[in-house]
Amino acid sequence: LLWALLVMALIGNMIATAYAGNPSIVNYSMFVSVFSMLSLFYLIPATIKDGLGIPIATIALELLNVVFYFCAAVALAAYLGAHSCSNSGYTHSNFITNGSRDTEKRCREAQASTAFLWFGFACFCATAFFSWQQSRGSVNMRGSRGAPSMSQV
Repeated sequence: LLWALLVMALIGNMIATAYAGNPSIVNYSMFVSVFSMLSLFYLIPATIKDGLGIPIATIALELLNVVFYFCAAVALAAYLGAHSCSNSGYTHSNFITNGSRDTEKRCREAQASTAFLWFGFACFCATAFFSWQQSRGSVNMRGSRGAPSMSQV
């Protein structure tokens, strides 16, 4: 939730300060943060109360978030490159950073968004793994046979 909120705030500010439109990767990054926020409205209650969630839907949403975050983080990092935001020649020539009057600020927002996208990717990888582990013994998913209980001994 925290990473999605931070990405949404930073990308939203990049979109708000743009004067000549935004590249598609900026719009896609906003889509990723909105999608994850909407999916968290289902995932958080499903995690807190076991009966509220459908295990396959939970895993599907988690994996979609993993894929979306990974694609956005890789694409935004690739378009930005590893340059200094203080270099005005770079910020004025890069099509991600030159869409605002303050190109250095926009560059720093894009770099921070990239970092938070990677953090969000790591968190969704972990939660997808835990959701898969939790659903293995569920009714709707095949699980492994457990050890015998005391009543069976």
